[in-house]
Amino acid sequence: MNSLLRLPAVMNATGQTRSTLYLRIKQRLMTPPVKLGERCAAWPADEITAINAARIAGKTNEEIRELVAKLEQQRLAKT
Repeated sequence: MNSLLRLPAVMNATGQTRSTLYLRIKQRLMTPPVKLGERCAAWPADEITAINAARIAGKTNEEIRELVAKLEQQRLAKT
């Protein structure tokens, strides 16, 4: 079972600030959060783990964009 991480946990896991996370989403370098309610959102933990692993492995921004696109397609396929 995949857990969901709220914003503070994602900030802690990535070492990025809120504004940087949302900039990365705009740049397609981070998956967007899953809406849980009108004012509630979270990220699947496995997506954050995969993106962090790619960063640690030294992947380029273009490679990370490809990963993010793949993760978003997998998310859509599960629904």
